Amino acid sequence: MWNRDAKRDASRLMPQPSLTAAANWRADESAISRKGKTAAGTGMTTRAIGIGLAAVAALAAGAARAEEKEKEPSAVVELGGAGEWNLQNGVSAFGPTAAIEFTPIKNWLEIEVGTSTMFRGGDKEWGADLLFKKPFELSDKVEFMLGAGPEWSYTTGGDGAKISGEVSAEFMVWPAGDHRLGWFVEQSYHYSFSAGHEQSLGVAAGLLIPIP
Repeated sequence: MWNRDAKRDASRLMPQPSLTAAANWRADESAISRKGKTAAGTGMTTRAIGIGLAAVAALAAGAARAEEKEKEPSAVVELGGAGEWNLQNGVSAFGPTAAIEFTPIKNWLEIEVGTSTMFRGGDKEWGADLLFKKPFELSDKVEFMLGAGPEWSYTTGGDGAKISGEVSAEFMVWPAGDHRLGWFVEQSYHYSFSAGHEQSLGVAAGLLIPIP
């Protein structure tokens, strides 16, 4: 009997888990779980922000490259030499030529104003033309243009002034593809409206110098 009483007394003396301690344990476990979820969510948010910033930077770089590619000079200067051959009498003339081109309507219209000085025997011929050209972009480095317009010329030695019509076909080449420096080759046909209706073929070649 004494042993049974002692066991009861010992069981009463042993600490018993309380409801408050269990609740506190569950609260601590829930807090730890919430902290883990919050940390995971923060990590995902940080990664998402990083990916978004990288995408924005890539788009901005692409837009900058596209803008740089699309940027074209306000005008192009042509400097070179030219030759002309009369289709009626076979007389030829050679000399320097210069022109400036600008683009009022992109991909549709270019206007060229040019001048030349041709030497034919002991005579000189000063000429000026105004050409309206339709451009065709064959690649990033090559353009082709068809043009037509009026031409005025004055020749010493008795021929005097003449008014003509001109038709031209021109290749413009930009080796680096960036419109910084290039070269051109142009062929032309001339028909005079003055007496005799002189006809001639011309060719010109030289450098292309863009104006920003």
